[in-house]
Amino acid sequence: MTKADVIIIGAGPVGLFAVHQLGIKGLKSVVIDNLDKAGGQCIELYPDKPIYDIPAIPECTGEELTKNLLEQIKPFNTQFFYNERVDEVNQEKDLWVIKTNQNNFFKAPNIIIAGGVGSFEPRKLSLKEAEKFEGKSVFYAVKDKNFFKKKNISIFGGGDSALDWALELSKFSKINLIHRRNEFRGAPHTLSEIKKMEKEDKIIIKTPCQLEAIEEHENKITSISVKYDDGKIERIKTDIILSFFGLIMKLGPIAEWGLNMNKKTIDVNPENFETNKKGIFAAGDICSYPGKLKLILSGFHEVAL
Repeated sequence: MTKADVIIIGAGPVGLFAVHQLGIKGLKSVVIDNLDKAGGQCIELYPDKPIYDIPAIPECTGEELTKNLLEQIKPFNTQFFYNERVDEVNQEKDLWVIKTNQNNFFKAPNIIIAGGVGSFEPRKLSLKEAEKFEGKSVFYAVKDKNFFKKKNISIFGGGDSALDWALELSKFSKINLIHRRNEFRGAPHTLSEIKKMEKEDKIIIKTPCQLEAIEEHENKITSISVKYDDGKIERIKTDIILSFFGLIMKLGPIAEWGLNMNKKTIDVNPENFETNKKGIFAAGDICSYPGKLKLILSGFHEVAL
């Protein structure tokens, strides 16, 4: 059980600034986020896109803003719990008890929901039989690259994540890079490195095709079949599937906490941004009130209040 004055749900810019505002008042907070790092949609959706509406900063990227906010809150030694989704919120007298999908428990008199547009979850493989291998041989993120050493890995996707991990893991594993289109969307430098690895037979590119079937033996993946646009099916020896089809945004269990909802946002009192539940507050894109503007600047104002 982790105890604090405030539990902050969401490690985007608004959640990070909440840590600062609480810290300067001597209040201890903990931060829980479904992603594997801080930054929220700033990092996941537009890390390089310029942001122009932060006071006194003419221009910065989502990545720079996140880095500066983390630097600003260093003195408060705040605990961050990444890769955790809040599943349950229960009341015990004057305290709120939170349970996450990792079976961790948190207790505090106050909660600030700074969940942006909801939690980000990986877009999963459409093949139903992939579900039973999740966390064993089907992955949507890389947490410990050592786990993937000396394996036959099939990577699905055409964006930066798929390309970056194909390059990184090709240093010590056999990589099949599989995409439903012929064109990849990565950075030009990354694409040229991929082509170099392809010439050296360290990365095998298969396009345009999609996952058709998974073959297994004794509950382990042994190979996969991919289907090309022309109908041809190819079998590929595979131990591990890594899929990078991007992220989808879901409101998740928040919708079941008994809060007053307005479509996919939470109604708050604009005097203090408290919800209909005493001690639960919401700030940033996830909250709703008359005159609401969905700006990072507005989220900063909301957590300050």
